[in-house]
Amino acid sequence: MKLGLRLPQRLGVDLRRDLVHAARTAETAGYDSLWTYERLLFPATPAEPYAPPNVPWPETQRQAADPLAVLTAAAVATEKVRLGTAVLVAALHTPIQLAKTLATVDQISGGRVIAGMSGGWSSDELRATGATRADRGRFLDETLDVFATAWAPDPVTFHSPRVVIDNASVLPKPVTTIPVMLGGGGSDLGRDAGSRAVQRIARRADGWLPLLTTPGPAGAAELRASWNRLRQMASDLGRDADRMEMIVVGNVTFTDRPTGPDRSAFIGTLDQILEDVHTAADAGADELIIDLNLQDWFAGTDQMLETALEIRERATASGI
Repeated sequence: MKLGLRLPQRLGVDLRRDLVHAARTAETAGYDSLWTYERLLFPATPAEPYAPPNVPWPETQRQAADPLAVLTAAAVATEKVRLGTAVLVAALHTPIQLAKTLATVDQISGGRVIAGMSGGWSSDELRATGATRADRGRFLDETLDVFATAWAPDPVTFHSPRVVIDNASVLPKPVTTIPVMLGGGGSDLGRDAGSRAVQRIARRADGWLPLLTTPGPAGAAELRASWNRLRQMASDLGRDADRMEMIVVGNVTFTDRPTGPDRSAFIGTLDQILEDVHTAADAGADELIIDLNLQDWFAGTDQMLETALEIRERATASGI
């Protein structure tokens, strides 16, 4: 299993220094990929909690630097690592502009971009761009359609309720093909495999970006079963499921003491986090994204990177 690292975008990051330093350090240390996330704003009184039932929004996300600007800086600073978004919220972007920006970053990086996409969940963010929660699936499908058309050979023609392109050149194109990964859908796989989110992943995605929520063998078995089900659905639709990737997202929250048996994955001590890394591998993940942006006690990016390097070293030593 490969390991990826989310770049520092959070409150307290020195964007002029830390982004390039983190990207170069992670690549030198053997991380296989670098990732960004999207947080458009930080409402004082959010319409929805960060996670059910009442988890507050992390204070570190009061700042979340623009994911595509951060990815561009990483593209210039690195040579080999893949560069991904996990995830961009489709409804927060104009589809043709997003297609053009991703293609541009792909050219700058020499063809290393992965476009992780989602419908989003925050009403506050959606309203800021003129969308609603009811628009999420429709706007995501439209964005995927625009990607497929805009990245194909010119001339481009596309008509939808929001996007009208008539016989136009849309350049630059990606270096080859930008993989499009989709997040979400995991909760539906256990109860409603016919949901639109699940069907969209099986029908359209180059891979899946799930969260690992349950630690240990039970969590590995649960995630593996969901992934196998998605792959079978894709195969039934005539797609080559072997070309799809599962890249697990690990949103790490460290605790001073070991957490109990009812803990969620990636919440606990460093030793417990390493156990969760192995759980993701046991589930059949092709790659795991380590996200350390939630630690409000990190003194700075150097401390974050020290922890990231220790995770990388210990994972390698244990056979990951």
